[in-house]
Amino acid sequence: MSIKAVIFDLDGTITQPYFDFDAIRQEMGLGKDSGPVLESMEKMTAQQRLRAEEILHFHEQKAVNQSSLNPGTRETLSVLRAADIHIGILTRNKTTNAQAIARKHNLKFDAVIGREEGPVKPDAFGVLRICEQFGVKPAETLLVGDYLFDLLCAKAAGAVAVLLTNHNQACEFTEHADFCVENISRILQIIEDENNA
Repeated sequence: MSIKAVIFDLDGTITQPYFDFDAIRQEMGLGKDSGPVLESMEKMTAQQRLRAEEILHFHEQKAVNQSSLNPGTRETLSVLRAADIHIGILTRNKTTNAQAIARKHNLKFDAVIGREEGPVKPDAFGVLRICEQFGVKPAETLLVGDYLFDLLCAKAAGAVAVLLTNHNQACEFTEHADFCVENISRILQIIEDENNA
């Protein structure tokens, strides 16, 4: 089946890894092993959550301001655009932060789904919503990300799961990936192979 769309994770995939979630958890008063930040925030009191949101907002703004693209990102997006392949962003970050990254680095995304729009990854919601917007099937879509939740989300939606192995933890997630790439530009070969199969 040919690939008609690529959905990218934002932080650590489009942009170089930046967040230190252990430090963010500590600042929020959470234990190192308390699990993902967004899920932990859901269990907080209203007052705790307000403070946690302020902390997260501060770190997310800093990440936008200091962001740099992963190697191969700009060129890869250009090739996808020239090939009429839809480009989506699915992030546990806020939609406005993804749009700010696009403006800062002069990138164009055809669709962006952030955490305020519905259930976050690993839920299939975002992939299904973007596929619907693009008028493509999940099976015709690559989801490219650097973390376990990206892969589980792809699987839940029936999309092709691609792991970007640009960090030390990547080896823990490979069993959930259909493909592993060390550079984002390697997805172009996957698309070529799939479309010529």
